[in-house]
Amino acid sequence: MIINENEQGETMVLSLQGRLDANTSGSLESAFAKLVEQGKGKFVFNLAGLEYVSSAGLRSLLSAAKTVKVIRGRLILAHMNEHVREVFDMSGFSAIFTVMGTEAEAVQAMA
Repeated sequence: MIINENEQGETMVLSLQGRLDANTSGSLESAFAKLVEQGKGKFVFNLAGLEYVSSAGLRSLLSAAKTVKVIRGRLILAHMNEHVREVFDMSGFSAIFTVMGTEAEAVQAMA
């Protein structure tokens, strides 16, 4: 999995490409923890390039959501493809996260 970080104002955009599973979820957790340690609190995860998400990947996203709640930050998921949205819907995660159609909408919602 490739994680690209892009700061837009006060919002950190993490664009995920590839597969988010047991082999790659640690990379996301490490990148996210580093940004939180740097004092970042507003996050958009752009999932346009995410091809697959497993239960381990879902746990990583849930962990990020819990961390954001503790630090009183905000996390929005954006640009989910049909397959990933299906996984979120079936697992009930769609009700846990704020999901927006595009990265731009998500960044604007942070303002």
